[in-house]
Amino acid sequence: MRARRCSSLGMTLIELLVVIAIIGILVGLLLPAVQQAREAARRVQCQNNLHQIGIALHNYHDSLRSMPTGCMQWRPYGGSASLKNFAWSALLLPFMEQSNLGNLIDYNVPFDHPFNKKAAEYLVTTYVCPSNPEHGQVRGPSDYGGLYGQRMTTRNNTNNGVLIYDRAISFRDITDGLTMTMAVAEDSAGPDSEWINGSNVFEQSGGINDPNSWIGDNEIRSKHMSGAMVLFCCGRVKFLSNSTDKLALAAMITRSEGDLFQEE
Repeated sequence: MRARRCSSLGMTLIELLVVIAIIGILVGLLLPAVQQAREAARRVQCQNNLHQIGIALHNYHDSLRSMPTGCMQWRPYGGSASLKNFAWSALLLPFMEQSNLGNLIDYNVPFDHPFNKKAAEYLVTTYVCPSNPEHGQVRGPSDYGGLYGQRMTTRNNTNNGVLIYDRAISFRDITDGLTMTMAVAEDSAGPDSEWINGSNVFEQSGGINDPNSWIGDNEIRSKHMSGAMVLFCCGRVKFLSNSTDKLALAAMITRSEGDLFQEE
């Protein structure tokens, strides 16, 4: 009787398989929710990064009466190695609590000079989107690029954005309005996505996360689902979906075209 009573307390093989199946189903249901929660947290951090960049841009403007030039002494492909090619994101360092790093940079020589190697390799977390775990750059990466302009509606004078080569744009130059004009956008996996590299500006040629855009170009791309974060000149940060109308996107990039668009 005792042996029979003890054996009745165990589980049959079928019962064990049923329990394992139930646990598997629960894990399968829970895992996407956990992943979504993690991605939501990463999006919030990405948004905060751009918010901090926006504050730094305004602090820079308050001090120097303009935003930083998009690229100081731009070096075109095959151009002279003596051209310094420093990015707006390097010039911004003292205004985002990175003065010590900024002091390591020797602006009298090009960004890729051996004198700047130590500083250039430094990881500035504010310039890194947590949704992008992989960076192939040799130097410190940046998942955020400056808007040089757009060529979706024009092929002439495409330096119609606010972070352009060798010229500092002031707020008064942005006649389309600070709240209507983008300054910085996500550019994950771009070929020149390094915070010290002056090629970290770009002209937009397609839609957001456009699969038809050449991968060798810097474009508005992100590792988020269905869109990308952008920073407007007024300091606000907005998530724009992949379905954003190209004409509206072009209008948001240009600084003084007098164009209008309806926000979603």
